Parts: sequence; structure tokens; C-alpha cells
Amino acid sequence: MSTYVYGITADSHPALPEGMGGVGDPPLPVRILKAGELAAVVSDAPEGLRPKRRELLAHQNVLSEVGAAGCVLPMRFGSIAPDDQAVTAVLAERAEHYRERLRALDGCVEYNVKANHVEEAVLHHVMAENPEIRALAESNRKSGGGSYESKIQLGEMVASAVKAKESEDAGALERLLEPAADAVSVGPESTGWLANVSFLVNRSSAEEFLAAVERARSELPHLEVRVNGPLPPYSFVEPGPAQPAGTAAGGADTGAG
Repeated sequence: MSTYVYGITADSHPALPEGMGGVGDPPLPVRILKAGELAAVVSDAPEGLRPKRRELLAHQNVLSEVGAAGCVLPMRFGSIAPDDQAVTAVLAERAEHYRERLRALDGCVEYNVKANHVEEAVLHHVMAENPEIRALAESNRKSGGGSYESKIQLGEMVASAVKAKESEDAGALERLLEPAADAVSVGPESTGWLANVSFLVNRSSAEEFLAAVERARSELPHLEVRVNGPLPPYSFVEPGPAQPAGTAAGGADTGAG
């Protein structure tokens, strides 16, 4: 039977709550595999596992429960090894790397911040900051809407200016939040968001970070800013040279939030 891996902890991590269930329908029992000073939080891997919301939440809930009791290196949803022995073999082989990551991330959580423009507000900014766009828009208005060519030109100018503003605002948001975090990880571009950034924050500094988010919202009112967290530090695990077959550490989040 294949083994599903949720995360990696120290072998001294507090015991799991009795009867904890993980992925699968019905939820499969979560258990611990130990190798030296490390332990892996695992369950049997269900057949035909798919990234459905129920399963994503089950994965995240296990990590949240484990993370509440101490540091855990989270694995991405769908991390599967051939069997228990393959998991413990990797724990033994990469023990130094995992111990270092556990020390570095102890007491820390991740906040994932995504942002997008409020359309009407950013168009107002673009018009206010670009005299060429204002002049062409005014010319079109006075001529009853402008020619087809001038409308196309205006649309292209506005689209280009908005694109530049997206890059500018993404950088501004990151600069406003970075001082309140221990580390920053820029996530992959995602449709509909101009910024997708994860911040590593010490639990004791969480209120300070969230206050920084509110200041950023105040200073950048033309942005819609969404925060997901606290999360296990998915984006800061830094996979070692080898992982259990079929696994991948890291990533912004499980997508369940």
C-alpha cells in the first residue's frame, strides 16, 4: 500500500490526537513514522485521490492540527511514497537538511497575500497619472467618441498603463509588508492576481504583520488585498536533494483556503 505524506516533524513532537483522520472517504487514520530524530506524519494513500475540496481541506486540517503543537515541514497535497520504508529511508538520508529546516522554521507560520486592482479605482489612477491618456480620452469625448482607430489606440494605452501599474503596485505591496516578516517567497503568477506573495512570520509577530497589511490597504486603497493564514510554512520548506517518490515540498498553499 502506498503511503501518503502530510509533513515532517521532530521525533519529539507531541503525539497526534487520538483517532485523527486524513485524506480518503472515509478518512484514513493518520499515524507517525519515525527515523532517528525525525518523524513523518502519514496515512495510507487512498485509491484515485483527486484534489477535491474535501481532500484538500483534510490535508490542510492535519497539518494545522500538527502545526498547532509544534513545527512541521508541510508537504504539498498529493505527496505519495511507494511505502512506509521509502519514507523512513528519505528521512534518514536527508536528516541533516530536515533538522536544519525544522530549526529555521520553529515558531513560524506563513501568510499568503494576494492582491488585485479595484478596476474603477485603478483606471482613475491611470488617467490621473498619464497626461497622454487624458488628452486622447478628452479628444475622443469632444469628437463624439472618436474614430475607430483612436478608440483602439486609447484602449491599448490604458491596457499598457494598467499593466505597468500592476507591476508597480505588486512591488509597493511587498515593500510595505516585508519589514514585518522574517522571509518572503514570491509565488507563481496566477490569473486574476497582480501579486501572490507568501510571508514567513514568527507567531509572536503575527499581530504586527496583520497591522502592516491594514496599513498597506490604507496606503493602496485601489488594491483588493486578501490574506490567507496562518498556514504551515509551505513556501519555505526548501526541498532537499531528494524527496519520497511522488512528493514535492513547498508551494504557496494547498488551495483549500
